[in-house]
Amino acid sequence: MRAAPDIFINVYRKKNRIECQTLDLVKLNQKIADAHAEVITLSDKAILDLIESVLPQVSVLFKISEATAMLDMLTAFAQLATMNEYIRPELKIDVLAIKSGRHPIREKIHNKKFVPNDAYATHQTRFQIITGCNMSGKSTYIRSLALVSIMAQIGSFVPAEYASFPIFHQLFARVSTADDMEANVSTFAAEMREMAFILHNLEPRGLVIIDELGRGTSTTDGLAIALAIAEALVQSNALVWFVTHFQDLAVIMAERPGVASLHLAADIAPDASKMTMHYKITEGPNQTQFYGLALANLVEFPPNVLDKAQTVSEGLGRISLRRHGDQTKARAIARKRKLLLSLREQLIQARDGNMQGEALRGWLERLQDEFALQMAAANEDIAGLDGGSGTASEEETGEAANYAEPIHGDWATEADGSDTHEYVDEDEPMDSEEVNEHNSKTHLLHETESDSEITGPPTAFLSTTEWPTTEFSFRGSLADPNLVIRSHSNAGGVDDDLETE
Repeated sequence: MRAAPDIFINVYRKKNRIECQTLDLVKLNQKIADAHAEVITLSDKAILDLIESVLPQVSVLFKISEATAMLDMLTAFAQLATMNEYIRPELKIDVLAIKSGRHPIREKIHNKKFVPNDAYATHQTRFQIITGCNMSGKSTYIRSLALVSIMAQIGSFVPAEYASFPIFHQLFARVSTADDMEANVSTFAAEMREMAFILHNLEPRGLVIIDELGRGTSTTDGLAIALAIAEALVQSNALVWFVTHFQDLAVIMAERPGVASLHLAADIAPDASKMTMHYKITEGPNQTQFYGLALANLVEFPPNVLDKAQTVSEGLGRISLRRHGDQTKARAIARKRKLLLSLREQLIQARDGNMQGEALRGWLERLQDEFALQMAAANEDIAGLDGGSGTASEEETGEAANYAEPIHGDWATEADGSDTHEYVDEDEPMDSEEVNEHNSKTHLLHETESDSEITGPPTAFLSTTEWPTTEFSFRGSLADPNLVIRSHSNAGGVDDDLETE
């Protein structure tokens, strides 16, 4: 191999090539390095001079930035309110009510018309368990509630026809299903870690949305942990929307005080060839069976696999029905107690609300009708479970049939600061003395300034005395003579403590 010319310095031989420099190249590289260092020095000096000149005006610049950000936010709010069908929300205590609410993002990117949904939650419906088919809109529904609540609390108009919200101090969401490979955490472990954080930090003024908790483990363990967490969330008194595919969980929780059962409706053709999603929230648990198999059929799953799955599913359903039965007496009694708790809360809301005159009278009449029908249905269920014919006794029928009897009443104002209201209904019938004593404390339902009568189905002795401002009473035939409810409140507000016997 020939030697390199003498002009080359720092010669390095690497396989088939030679790396080298010359003195001229070294001088040029040094000039470039010196120029770069000088540029850096001059730039640093210029920046320091700029900082020194701007420093006295930093407070003004911060205010300008805040004002610009606020103006940008208000402009965005104004654009939303004027370019879309948004309304101004109301802020109320302990009531969340949304009429025709929509997901603010999904309705923008969805090609079809977005289906709006209603939502209503109070203390007696603070835990709402939602079931339904896959792809029926459950996740979109609970996410829209969280987003609309945030929009209302930051001062924005919201996508709905009407909306009122309490002030939430917290918002927790357990909706994602991804694992965490970097932290060596599985899907179920991630769920449990997030739920542990929620349970440790949740307060009564919180809002929680949970999407299909417990699906990352076995069915038995998933149902058990979901049920335990659901019970804890009910006791927290926060507003919770809980989406699940565990039908047993929905059945068990539905009769708990403070729990409401909802579902997203869907229709399946008899041959499972078509599945129609209505994307509409509906009261009650989901009654659609085998919806997972129907959805698999729509994506052209192998028929032999689907047939086998259908057979297994039907067999498991028969086993479950034999083991648990359709309904228990305890659930029917629990449903009656929920009806009375709901009646109490509705009367309290009427007392504190703005309805007056004919509007209030009409609402109370409808409330009586609904309560009487629901209580009669619960009595029939209990009679059937006791081995009877499934219908009410002659005595119960005679009392409940007296719907045409006018119900008189009056509004009363008490000066005392405390209040008690009582629904009396003992195992043993009251004698005439007890009835007279109780009736002496029972105010009849009509307005103080008029002697108008309210006709409708007599529903219960619900006597209320010594309320701070206004007093309610219903007087009529007893739909069920075997229940006692007592509750107490003071001038500061009605207590939630309520006893049942």
